[in-house]
Amino acid sequence: MANEDKKYSKQLIGKTVVTKTGKKFGEVGSLVFETRTGELLQIMLRNQTAFTEGLDLESDNQGNSLVPFSAVIAIGDFVVVSEEDII
Repeated sequence: MANEDKKYSKQLIGKTVVTKTGKKFGEVGSLVFETRTGELLQIMLRNQTAFTEGLDLESDNQGNSLVPFSAVIAIGDFVVVSEEDII
């Protein structure tokens, strides 16, 4: 991966999370990762939408919804996730 392809966590925090069909999930609040390998595991949502509350997403012990990072298909102005990989 070239250096310009790398994304740092501070660049992701606050980005809007949407599905590839344009449904808004909320914003990236935090990232959950494996400390030994640095592998990103999940995105913790903040300001989640009513659409997200209707889904049966995993949540942390504070009740924040978690989206598996494996569902992310693109990162740019938005974090785009595949809804099929989540539900």
